[in-house]
Amino acid sequence: MPFLISLVVGYLFFAAVYTKIGMRQVAENSIHMNAKQEEQMSNLSPEQRETQMKIITYSTEGIFLAGPVLLLIIVAVTSLVLMGTINFIFGGKATFGSTYCMSMYAGLIMSIQALLGIIVVFASSAPESFNISNFAPTNIAAFLSPLDTNKALYALLKSLDAITIWNLALTSIGLATVAGVKKASGYFSVFGWWAIIVLIGVGFAVVMH
Repeated sequence: MPFLISLVVGYLFFAAVYTKIGMRQVAENSIHMNAKQEEQMSNLSPEQRETQMKIITYSTEGIFLAGPVLLLIIVAVTSLVLMGTINFIFGGKATFGSTYCMSMYAGLIMSIQALLGIIVVFASSAPESFNISNFAPTNIAAFLSPLDTNKALYALLKSLDAITIWNLALTSIGLATVAGVKKASGYFSVFGWWAIIVLIGVGFAVVMH
């Protein structure tokens, strides 16, 4: 059930972006918000740029369409990592099945972000300002320009997302419950990995931009 709900909400968001913004515009916005990539595109001939734009547009659309499969894979990998962490480091007794199920239910909260994204899409009168990588106003970075803001700061503020942190908190509690350990162990497991991913993301943003 949580998978089906996530699937429906995800495709509703895709339909809103596809009809109101357009995948070509989404691709152009992504390039414009990445100074290095925009510079590379400007050095191409018109024919090369058009070919590259088609590849980026179709790739973006493909990621949307493959969303359900990607969700299952991401939750599976996440569940394996969390199960291993809570069991081997904190002495838990979680199984893969219980961890997977818990992660899927906790992830339902992310549907709120997609629903907010739909509202943003239909409320916006400027498709060229739509940022597919940060579409919902649930973090401070959503109100800042990705071009004018320090890249490391932007990536950090983007990571401090209210819905994401809510999801992490629910996952922490659920993980501790299925593992039969203290809630603190669940928080250390989940937020510890999240902190590592945030640091990697900040470093990657600096290097790529």
